[in-house]
Amino acid sequence: MQHLLKSTTVVFCLLLSMTLQAQTKPAKTKPKPTGDPRIEKLLAKMTLEEKIGQMTLYTTDWESTGPTIRDGYKNDIRSGNCGALFNSHTVPFTRELQRIAVEETRLKIPLLFGYDVIHGYKTIFPIPLGEAASWDLDAIERSARIAATEAAASGLHWTFAPMVDIGRDPRWGRVMEGAGEDTYLGCRIAEARVRGFQGKGIGNTDAVIACVKHYAAYGAPIGGRDYNTVDMSERFFREYYLPPYKAAVQAGAMTVMASFNDYDGVPATGNKYLLQHILRDEWAFKGFVVTDYTGINEMVKHGVVPDDKAAGELAVQAGIDMDMQGAVYQRFLAQSVKEGKVKMAQIDEAVRRILALKFQLGLFEDPYKFSNAQRAQATILSPENRAAARDVARKSMVLLKNANQVLPLNKQQKIALIGPLAETKNDLIGNWSGAGSGADCVSLLEGLQNAGMKPVAVAKGCAIDSEDQSGFKAALDAAAQADVVVLAIGERADMSGEAASRAYITVPGAQEALLTALKATGKPVVVVLMNGRPLTIPNIDRQADAILETWWSGTEAGNAIADVLSGAYNPSGKLTMSFPRTTGQIPVYYNHKSAGRPFDPNSKWTTKYIDEANAPLYAFGYGLSYTSFKYGVPTASKTAFKKGESIVISVELTNTGNVDGEEVAQLYIHDLVGSVTRPVRELKAFQKVMLRKGETKTLTFTLSDKDFSFFKQNMKFGSEPGDFEITVGGNSDTDNVVRVSLK
Repeated sequence: MQHLLKSTTVVFCLLLSMTLQAQTKPAKTKPKPTGDPRIEKLLAKMTLEEKIGQMTLYTTDWESTGPTIRDGYKNDIRSGNCGALFNSHTVPFTRELQRIAVEETRLKIPLLFGYDVIHGYKTIFPIPLGEAASWDLDAIERSARIAATEAAASGLHWTFAPMVDIGRDPRWGRVMEGAGEDTYLGCRIAEARVRGFQGKGIGNTDAVIACVKHYAAYGAPIGGRDYNTVDMSERFFREYYLPPYKAAVQAGAMTVMASFNDYDGVPATGNKYLLQHILRDEWAFKGFVVTDYTGINEMVKHGVVPDDKAAGELAVQAGIDMDMQGAVYQRFLAQSVKEGKVKMAQIDEAVRRILALKFQLGLFEDPYKFSNAQRAQATILSPENRAAARDVARKSMVLLKNANQVLPLNKQQKIALIGPLAETKNDLIGNWSGAGSGADCVSLLEGLQNAGMKPVAVAKGCAIDSEDQSGFKAALDAAAQADVVVLAIGERADMSGEAASRAYITVPGAQEALLTALKATGKPVVVVLMNGRPLTIPNIDRQADAILETWWSGTEAGNAIADVLSGAYNPSGKLTMSFPRTTGQIPVYYNHKSAGRPFDPNSKWTTKYIDEANAPLYAFGYGLSYTSFKYGVPTASKTAFKKGESIVISVELTNTGNVDGEEVAQLYIHDLVGSVTRPVRELKAFQKVMLRKGETKTLTFTLSDKDFSFFKQNMKFGSEPGDFEITVGGNSDTDNVVRVSLK
């Protein structure tokens, strides 16, 4: 008994001593958990297999009768082995799948539904490369906003967009999904599209979660071949290819998709430097990362892992939270955890991120809130949405040539509409057209008729990709009846997009030969291009009287094209990707660096081709109008400025023509001397302005030293003292210069 009392006294004294020390020294206590208690409570109930289920994403299918799901996947939902589905849309379908998840599973965790809503859900807008040519950030954001509203009403929570990959090689078919070759413009468009998709916030029933893709450098495949490897320096990567992903993340995107390619020898799907060091440590990204389709499995073919199991381990350790379609996590991850090759903490962290978005969407409170038949009926293909699609489409079109002002057409002219794309609809909505249908699209023929310009004759002339010229006679007969020929040519919708790289990016088949035959009639020929990428069209440029690049313009394509051809809308689009003269020039882009022997037309011993010009056929930023614009000489608010200061560049812009019109004024800088080589020109600002005929406006651009910054020789981002040339004009090929110094 005395022994017990003595022990108790000792313990009491020790406790008292510790208490007194705690009053004089800061207590070393564990920080309180900062996670959502709802997530932690749910996580504590989950088995390892159920956690892995949340990390598993499967597809559903679409047949002639509508959406379907494989029986095995239904069982996976019931057993908690699948937490998300993609390609699942329409109200009845998503409601039934969600019912299985929340009524027939142990933990009743709702499903997440994703879909490739790239340039519209049912109301289809121009392809993203076309939208980028509008240089209208408000219009681009509005396009994404409408796409999100329609998609969300149909049961979707998540879109695999925006694609923000910089594209400098038009042989790569997926340039159609991006914003072109420029990093600055790509960043601004990435931000606009994220804002559009996510609206006023995730959880609102008119918004979907954006997914930034394809992280990272997917837009630079060697040879322009989709899925190919990528090889570039870290300086080049960080300066030109990486910034749009960062811009999209900082704009609020909550998911990121890993790309198929490797970076610095490591596939992006297993690249810890990309997924952890840059994405989470540098950028503080809080959302989750999903693979592209079977991206984990494909690391075996890359040759960095021996089998799928090892690929899954590499992916988890690198920071991949969700496995799209490969089923690697479902098949092997539990075993990897039991063997100690993957830590449970890594699984838990991935599941926390996924559950966090499900809670943020409000799916635990109301799992059916995004499947609303009344909202879908009121929203999808509404007159307001179609009007917006028409407006964005015409803003996206680029007038490449207009000899002798053959455009705009007038209603008194007799028009022959010719070409394999004259009456098509399915091709006009383009690739990656969501749930869009050609049946809802306005063809070019219908658009002309709606505008009161009914053609006197219509002829196909030839197929898109055939050399057969047997239809030329009917086309020539049609041309003989007309005052002017409108020739609709270009690519089929599946000729650009994923897995659609082309070694020769000419207009395919006999279409150019058809133009030659029509030109021989002596009738003026207006070429309407419909395509998903820049094409090599020097022969078309020589022969056509006018060329209108319309891309794949979407649901309201025909009406929008007719608006431009008739002059009801004055074209204002500008290219965001250079059009090469020939495939041999590729890659050709405006912001190249100066060589030690820069191009000199009068000297052979400079960087040049002996059989072709260096310059593209149409440069970045190029686009004509039915009016004309004159730029004054730019001026600077001061000739020299210091770090931390700003400088204002002013220029007078005058509409010198006879038609009201919009102009995209573009500001570029050239760093004359740097610690590393610098581009000959870099876009740093732009303004799209409307001027009435004869009107003059003074435009001002405010620049800070950040606009003159780059990755210096020591790889630190910042500015250096030096002299800079600043140009302001209507495209990247302008010599309208003012010179300033950064001290």
